[in-house]
Amino acid sequence: MNKYLAACVTGIAAVALTSPAPAAAQYGQKIGNDLSKCYKGSSSAVMVTVDGVKNSVGEVRVQAYRATSGDWLKKGRWLNRIETRAKSGSMTFCVPVPGPGSYAIAVRHDANNNHETDITVDGGGMSNDPSINVFNLGKPSVSKTAFTVGNGVKSIRIQMKYM
Repeated sequence: MNKYLAACVTGIAAVALTSPAPAAAQYGQKIGNDLSKCYKGSSSAVMVTVDGVKNSVGEVRVQAYRATSGDWLKKGRWLNRIETRAKSGSMTFCVPVPGPGSYAIAVRHDANNNHETDITVDGGGMSNDPSINVFNLGKPSVSKTAFTVGNGVKSIRIQMKYM
């Protein structure tokens, strides 16, 4: 009986190790900007072109969120994050997403590279380029930023905004 029990425990452990990670484990992935993941025939991903980067100082951060009110712009609820040195003008990023669904993208140019949001120095932008003003404090609703991704690559453009 002990051999049978040991075999069962070993089998359960093997299944647990090969099962997909729980949904919570999908949050907070820091990844590199691998443009090859956005070639034709790739799985679900977003090709993000960010226009209007003010200068080549500091870092640009691109974050993908599920387009739900429970996830959008909530601390620690981003799926994938790419951080890279800023380049004046336009920058392109490939952001893989877990699969077909509704997503939203937020971009921040940390121009003084202090890892804080300084509204008089840093820039920002979001998918669908919603208007940002003093009343929504840069946090437009998810309905204004959401877009759909299918089984391939969705291309979007985001215009950076600075004060």
